Amino acid sequence: MSKVFVAGHRGMVGGAILRQLEARRATGEALTLLTRSSSELDLTDQQAVRDFMQAERPDQVILAAAKVGGIHANNTYPADFIYKNLMIECNVIHQAFAAGVRKLLQLGSSCIYPKAAPQPMQENALLTGTLEPTNEPYAIAKIAGIKLCESYNRQHGVDYRSVMPTNLYGPGDNFHPENSHVLPALMRRFHEAAQQGLEEVTIWGSGTPRREFLHVDDMAAASLFVLGLDKANYDANTDPMLSHINVGCGSDVSILELAQLVADVVGFAGRIATDPSKPDGTARKLMDVSRLDQMGWRARIGLEDGVAETYQWFLANAEALRT
Repeated sequence: MSKVFVAGHRGMVGGAILRQLEARRATGEALTLLTRSSSELDLTDQQAVRDFMQAERPDQVILAAAKVGGIHANNTYPADFIYKNLMIECNVIHQAFAAGVRKLLQLGSSCIYPKAAPQPMQENALLTGTLEPTNEPYAIAKIAGIKLCESYNRQHGVDYRSVMPTNLYGPGDNFHPENSHVLPALMRRFHEAAQQGLEEVTIWGSGTPRREFLHVDDMAAASLFVLGLDKANYDANTDPMLSHINVGCGSDVSILELAQLVADVVGFAGRIATDPSKPDGTARKLMDVSRLDQMGWRARIGLEDGVAETYQWFLANAEALRT
């Protein structure tokens, strides 16, 4: 019987991982699943995390908890983003080690790579250039998480891994009108515009930046795939000094193309205008996923199908999302 702690199980990614673990348990896999909400366990509280780890003694830890948001949120709350993410990572990773956890997986972000990193971005681009200013505090915190895992592996011989997802979307996403990422923000705006009969919707920026999007169920599957690799196989496919692995679908679209796709799915038939006075962020962010591909995993959910499924989830949960 393996005891697995999923930190951040109420978030989009953590929830998807938990659903897949529950499905495995339902088919007979010997799993005990541990979860705690933020009100039950504050991961920024060192003593609370220590007490939890010592009492529960999990065999494996999946760190999917983080403070996340889009360009507006990162620009508005930079101190919150760097402080909370650093504290979560330091507390969970160190206290897991102190409690004897030998296997851990933490989720990072593609924003760890330099703004001008060659495209598609390979794992070895880390720390080779200047970060995108709009989310630098968050990126620095996630880089620290990678280096924490890498350092504990080197010094203590544990098996702590990091996966770096591209932009994620899907059921359980944050649809807040100001603090959400681009895809759910567009979905909510086009949905409301269609309901109100608006003739035009203006999107932030020029619409030309290109982004890659991965459905959260694919991310959950990739995370469990990487966690389940035996150490010899994992090390054979990964530079020992690069303890992180990119996770994506390997293709991207422009923000304007994404907006049109979302508008079509939602049923908004009006014009889509751009506002170049608003920040674009990095011109392109495409992950090189060849390392994960060589290990035997590929994304399965196409963008159009994934957006359509996400919109159905949004409609089913619209009342709860009215904030």
